[in-house]
Amino acid sequence: MLDTQLASSLPYKLYRADQVREHEKNAAQQSGSNLSELMQRAGKAVFRQAQLHIPNSDTFLILVGQGNNAGDGYVAALEARKAGKQVVVCAVEPDRELEGDAGDAQRAWRDAGGDIHSFTVAHLDQADLVIDALLGTGINSSIRSEFASIIDAINGGQKPVVSVDVPSGLDANSGQSLGRCVQADVTVTFVGIKPGLTTGAGKQSCGKLIFEDLGIGKAFQQLAKSTATFLDMHMFGGLGPRDVHSHKGTYGRLLCVGGNRGTAGAIRLSSEAALRSGAGMVKVYTHESSTIQVSAGRPELMVTNHDLDASLAWASCVVIGPGLGQDPWAQEAFEATLKHCQAHEKPVVVDADALNLLCQQSTAYTPTAMVLTPHAGEAGRLLGIPADDVENERFNYARQCAERYHATCVLKGAGTLIDDERNTWVCRHGNPGMATAGSGDVLSGILGALMAQGVPPVDAALYGVTLHAKAGDDIAELYGQRGMIASDLFEAVRALINQR
Repeated sequence: MLDTQLASSLPYKLYRADQVREHEKNAAQQSGSNLSELMQRAGKAVFRQAQLHIPNSDTFLILVGQGNNAGDGYVAALEARKAGKQVVVCAVEPDRELEGDAGDAQRAWRDAGGDIHSFTVAHLDQADLVIDALLGTGINSSIRSEFASIIDAINGGQKPVVSVDVPSGLDANSGQSLGRCVQADVTVTFVGIKPGLTTGAGKQSCGKLIFEDLGIGKAFQQLAKSTATFLDMHMFGGLGPRDVHSHKGTYGRLLCVGGNRGTAGAIRLSSEAALRSGAGMVKVYTHESSTIQVSAGRPELMVTNHDLDASLAWASCVVIGPGLGQDPWAQEAFEATLKHCQAHEKPVVVDADALNLLCQQSTAYTPTAMVLTPHAGEAGRLLGIPADDVENERFNYARQCAERYHATCVLKGAGTLIDDERNTWVCRHGNPGMATAGSGDVLSGILGALMAQGVPPVDAALYGVTLHAKAGDDIAELYGQRGMIASDLFEAVRALINQR
């Protein structure tokens, strides 16, 4: 289903910043180049992408620090001046002479008649575009006050910003803000895509992410081992055509468990999403007070409020959690479901309230084919840590969650992560319009439907997360992000899942 050849190509692999620093020199040498030439290519790429994504900008404000990012900034400044732009360069320490390749770039700017100023808000007010070359990937502690004040001004200035390699103040590996972080419109990152740019707050901070391998990508990929893989919809081949002589039983029997008193909507969304994702038969086990609400208007759903054991025996896959609650009815349903799935090695998606029940009995249930779908708060409860810790180290805690429960963990949020204890993937699709009630319930239904149709849990997680997120993007493109509701995704999911 996943095109492994495409997934293994450089634009879809993620590398830690220290890996780039460690291997870029050798990769450059093997490619017939050197670090000085890479700096020239990086600065030119920044100017080119600024022109492409923020056209009609005549006055460039280029902010530089003291490392190699500053060198990239000076090269970009020189390119902009050659193109006839008005260019103002401001440095944190204008009189400081830089060393190495960055120093060469600084001298080239000065030799061309360029000045280096101290930053003022007046410079920002007069600019059409800001190039952020203040801080690179090497920082790993809170930034100094002189940088913080400039970053505050940039973020408050309402001017388009292009960041060089990484938004200044962002931890390139985790995506955590180191006290202050530039909120860029475009980030041009080099040699390898850094994981912190792809998920959580880092995805927000970098804006549109542009990758430039600077001509050394092939050599670099042979030297460095990637830490994660970027997922894109076109990497998947779909489920393929159905056999002419197939029947509803061919495509699985999915049981959705949830919908306690007053929360029928959650399990209805999950179960209907499963129907739209191709499950042959979908049955809902729900609280007696919820049966009418679940079945009304969707006669294709089978709905029951008794004999859970019989429903579990009928099912080939189970989704548990949407609207489940945590009262005695919920606990009884949870225990029966997890025991059954563990004893019969039956695939199960554990979502929402079922995650909160699972964390109370973390060692009691270890089904062999389990997919967990927590957001940061639920992942924090599963691991016994604050939600903020999860958000600050999403890659780390997605792996810990998968390892603790021996499951495939889908850590939801901006740049949803999938981790199976050995590998990590990041979904590049999705948008803030999907931050709406029931969106996660729809995802659990999609995952359950794929597993019911025989897709292995990890593959179902990769495809299902990408399918769900891309459906949200398609709806946002048609109608906008505001006002999107979870059931809007149904038709988009159906259209995508039928693409070859």
